[in-house]
This record gives sequence, C-alpha cells and structure tokens, in this order.
Amino acid sequence: MFSNESRGGGRGGPLLIAVAVAVVLCVAGVAGFRWIHDSGGGADAPLSSDTSGAKDSGSSSPSSPSAPSASSAPSASSSASGKPGAGGAGNGAGAHAGQSAGTLPLAGRVIVLDPGHNLGNASHSAEINRLVDIGNARKECDTTGTETDAGYPEARYTLDVAHRVRAILEARGAKVVLTYDGDRAYGPCVDERARIGNAAHADAALSIHADGGPATGSGFHVIAPQSLHAGIADTRSIAGPSYRLATTLRGKFAAATGEHYADYLAGGTGLTVRSDLGGLNLSKVPKVFIECGNMRNSHDAASLTDSAWRQHAAQGIADGLTAFVEDTGGGRG
Repeated sequence: MFSNESRGGGRGGPLLIAVAVAVVLCVAGVAGFRWIHDSGGGADAPLSSDTSGAKDSGSSSPSSPSAPSASSAPSASSSASGKPGAGGAGNGAGAHAGQSAGTLPLAGRVIVLDPGHNLGNASHSAEINRLVDIGNARKECDTTGTETDAGYPEARYTLDVAHRVRAILEARGAKVVLTYDGDRAYGPCVDERARIGNAAHADAALSIHADGGPATGSGFHVIAPQSLHAGIADTRSIAGPSYRLATTLRGKFAAATGEHYADYLAGGTGLTVRSDLGGLNLSKVPKVFIECGNMRNSHDAASLTDSAWRQHAAQGIADGLTAFVEDTGGGRG
C-alpha cells in the first residue's frame, strides 16, 4: 500500500512517508535498546563486576604479586612437587589468610628442610659409601635408609613430607630451602646437607626421617646435637637453641599426630642427644632430626604410609618450626 501511494503523487503522500519514517526509527530504537541491554552494556554492569572483585579481595586480601595469598602458596608448592593435592597446606595455611606478606608470622625467615636419604642411593653404592669428615669421625656420605615390611621406602616418605611442610611454611611467609628436591641421582652427602643449611643462614633446619628400629618398638623421637668441638665440627653455639627446637618440635608433633614418644630408646622421653650424625655435627644453625615413626613396626608403618596421617605429621613439623622461630628468633636469637 505504501509503495502504491508514493507512486501516485497525491497530497497524502508526504504525510504517509513521514509517518512511515517515524515508525521505522521507533522500531530501530527499540531494537537497539534491547541489543545493548542483552549484551550486558547497561550502566549497572561495571558496578556488579567491581562489587564482586571487592568481595574476593576482602576474603583473601594479600592478593597482589608482592604479597601472595596464603591459599596460593601451597598450590604452587604442591604443583612443583607433584605430591600433595590442592589441600596440601592443611589447616595451617588458611589460618593466616588475609594477612599481608609483611605480617605473616615467618616473613623474612629462612627454614631448611632436609629430606633424609634418596631413592637413587641404592644404585650408587660406591658414591654413598665414600667416607666424609664429620669432625669427630669419618662416616659414609649417605645411606639408603630403611623401608616398611611392604617395601615403602623411607626416602619416599621423607620427600613427600618435606613437600607438605614446605607448603605450610611458605603460606606463613617463610623462605624454604630443600637440601634436595628429588632432582639428584644420589645424596647429597651428609656434610653437604649441613653446608646447605649453613649457606642459607637458616633460622632453623630440620632433617626428616623415619626409623628402622626393632619391630616391637613404636613411636617417634627427635635428635638434637651434642655440644661438640672436634676437628671441623663445632656445635657449641647451636647446641642450646637446637635442644629448644627439639623440645618444641616434639610437643607440636605429638599434638598434631596423636603419636607417643618412641618406647624403644631414650627412656621413652622422645628426645635424644647425639654426636655421631654429620648433618648435626657440621651445622652452624639450629638443627635437629626427627624420626617420625618406626617403619619396622606394623602400627607405625600403617601411619607412615597413610597420606592423611602424613599431612598431620607435616602440620606438626611446621607448627614446631614456626613456634621455635617465633618464640626465639631462630638462628638470629
């Protein structure tokens, strides 16, 4: 109809054309409004996005690169190790969420973790049997470690737990140094393990182990260095702080795991002092060993091979190290 009238040239033609143009513009305007609204371009869209962002940062405030959140640190550590899952940091990591890097309890602190032995040691007997100077004697570079009756090796346990402890400590702001991270064919030798801690100027150092005691014995114990000055060994300045680290760690580990002190040595005290371990003799920073259980005992073996229990063990170790550094200033005290 519109087409015929426009060709007729009557007086109503211009009016009809004007009306038609108005209708077209009106329809186009409505369509354009609906397109803008549907595409999320409304004026209130940025406000919704900003509100969401503010909520996220409020629940995990240290989200900038210079202050990584407590929840992000374990993820990076776990992925690097390939061992713990996303929850590798346990309860300890989330406890400090919302704190900036400068206010985390271990900010600026250095902790060395020494996973005992190495899965490759068994195939490098010549290298690990080489004798090294530990001050008051000469001892093997390293050993193969022990294993459960079912064949679960100590070296696998120690590296797994070290990864878990690292995740928790990093979430608390610490710089964590591992003496090795599954990246060596064998070793390191005991003297090198000590040197790594010394070079890092660690506030605390810990060698993680599991014992190969009598099958009838169970429980964990901590080993502190004896005050010693012999040859290249001089632990006189660290014997006291190391003993305090040992007692602190003993209490925290027992609380986290529910395990009892070893009933087959040290009179059931869970703490012994020794002068025959190169990793302790040659240390210049507070350092102890922990034997987390007895792999030759069926009860302890069941715990040591359980992933959930190992997370409790890591929590206790991290709590012990944290308490020592916070209470005494670690190697700087």
